[in-house]
Amino acid sequence: MAGLRALRIAAAAAGALGGLSGAVYSLLNEQSRRARLIIGLPEAPPPRADGVYLPTGEGPLAPEDPAVGEPPVLFAMIGDSIAAGLGVETAAELPAVLLAKALAEESELPVQLTTYAVSGSTSRDLEGQVDLALRQPPDLALVIIGGNDVTTQIPITTSAALLESNVGRLRAAGAAVVAGTCPDLGAVRPIPQPLRSLVRSWSLLLAKTQHRAIERAGGMPVPLADLLSPEFLTRPAELFSADRFHPSAAGYLISVEVLLPALCSAIGVWQGGPIAEPPTRSAAAEAMRPSRRIAARIEAARAKRFHRHN
Repeated sequence: MAGLRALRIAAAAAGALGGLSGAVYSLLNEQSRRARLIIGLPEAPPPRADGVYLPTGEGPLAPEDPAVGEPPVLFAMIGDSIAAGLGVETAAELPAVLLAKALAEESELPVQLTTYAVSGSTSRDLEGQVDLALRQPPDLALVIIGGNDVTTQIPITTSAALLESNVGRLRAAGAAVVAGTCPDLGAVRPIPQPLRSLVRSWSLLLAKTQHRAIERAGGMPVPLADLLSPEFLTRPAELFSADRFHPSAAGYLISVEVLLPALCSAIGVWQGGPIAEPPTRSAAAEAMRPSRRIAARIEAARAKRFHRHN
C-alpha cells in the first residue's frame, strides 16, 4: 500500500526502530531486495477524471456545462498514491470519482472533483498540494498521507506536525477536512517477516499520532488501519492490485465505504445512522502488546483444558 520506496529503505527503517545487529540488518536488506523483485515498478500513473458529478450519476462535466446548474460543492483530493488511486485500471474505479459520485447523490448537489494527490508524496509534499487547492478554496477536502513517510523515515513527530499544519490551513480557508490516517503496512504480504512486523509497528504508531494531530487542527480523522487492515489481511488476492502493494478496484471500493460517512458528516449531509467515535489506538497495535498476547495465550490454554475435561 506504500510506494516501492518502502522496500528500498525499509531495512534501514527497521534498524532505526530497533538498533539491529549487522547480521539481522543484512537479512532485512536481502528481504527488501527480494520483495522489490516480486513487486516490480508501476507501469503508469493512475487515470484522472476531474470535473463535476451530478446527483443523477452523470459526469465528469466541465464546470461551465449548462447541465451543472447550481454552484457545485468543491471537493479536493489531497495526498499520496492511495488518494490518487494508483492500482485501478479505469477512471470510473478511482476512489475520488466514487466518492464524488456518492457525495453528489447523498447531498443532491453537483460535486466538482479536483485531484491534487500525487503518487509517491509524503507529508513534506502537502504544502505544495494545499497551496494549489487554496487557489480556489474547496468546501471539502480529503487528505490521505503517511505510507511514504514510513518508507522514507520521516520522523513521526515531523509527519504529524506537517499534517496538522496543512489541515489547519485548509480549515482556516473554510474547508471541511477529513483525513485518513496511515494504513497498516503490515498488510503488504510481499514484505516478509520480520521486516513486515517492524514496518507495521512504525505505520501504526504514525497513524495514532496523526489522529491526534488531525483533531487538533479541526479535521475529522478516519483510522484506515483499524477499518481496512482486517479485510486486506484476509482477502489479499481480491483487494490488492497486480503490484500487490496498492489496492485493487475492490480494495478502493471498501475504502470509499469507510470514508464516505465522515465526508458526508463533515458537510452536514449524512443521512445514515450515527457515526461511531473512531479509536485513537489501532486495534492491530493493541493486539501486538505483550500483555495482550500473554492474556490471549492464557485464555487459549484455559479453553483447551476446558474442552479436554468436558
